[in-house]
Amino acid sequence: MQIKKKQNMENNNIDTCKLLYNTERVRLFIPEYGRNVQKMVDYLKTIEDREKRNEQARAIIKVMEILNPSVHLQEDYEHKLWDHLYIISGFDLDVDSPYPAPAPESLHERPEVVPITKKPIKANHYGRNIESIIDLIAEKEDGEVKTAMIRSLAVYMRQQYLIWNKDTVADETIFQDIEKLSDHRIKVPEGLQLGRVDSGVNYSRPGMNSSKSGRNQNRQRNNQKNHRKK
Repeated sequence: MQIKKKQNMENNNIDTCKLLYNTERVRLFIPEYGRNVQKMVDYLKTIEDREKRNEQARAIIKVMEILNPSVHLQEDYEHKLWDHLYIISGFDLDVDSPYPAPAPESLHERPEVVPITKKPIKANHYGRNIESIIDLIAEKEDGEVKTAMIRSLAVYMRQQYLIWNKDTVADETIFQDIEKLSDHRIKVPEGLQLGRVDSGVNYSRPGMNSSKSGRNQNRQRNNQKNHRKK
């Protein structure tokens, strides 16, 4: 009853050229295709000749495909378009579809839960990816390749440590963290050194570099203006 009332309001407003708001119109089942497609489907349901109705349904599918080109990125996209056609019709459509008609209950089904098992992060300032890399290195056989991987990992971990903690950190602290995070499956080779920290590198937290660089640029502009005045 409510839908018929809104349809009558649309027809009356069209005849009188009155401004019509979408809130006064019939609700679209899939707004992405627009109201013209909805009207095509409404007209499709009034066609009595079955052959003509099937022909018109295939034409609407082509229009929907043009309006939604990204659907080609999905597998079995034609099946999805026919499902959308049934949904737009309110599941009240009698055509010879190449695919079975979806059930109205399918719109209210909850998606399947993706099974994800996550362990708690042991050290937040290193992150979960570091722990995954440590697990990968722990499975490697001892040798030059594994030693090079441990050194590269330690250098990166030192950078992360300096970002979130303090200005200096001993190599032994990083080595101890690697062994601890690996549950002592990794033994850092004796004599391994990471080299000196570059004093010119600014290990600031994410989001702080832009604000600091902006303040430095403002200071430089002010200094230049003061120098010109002198």
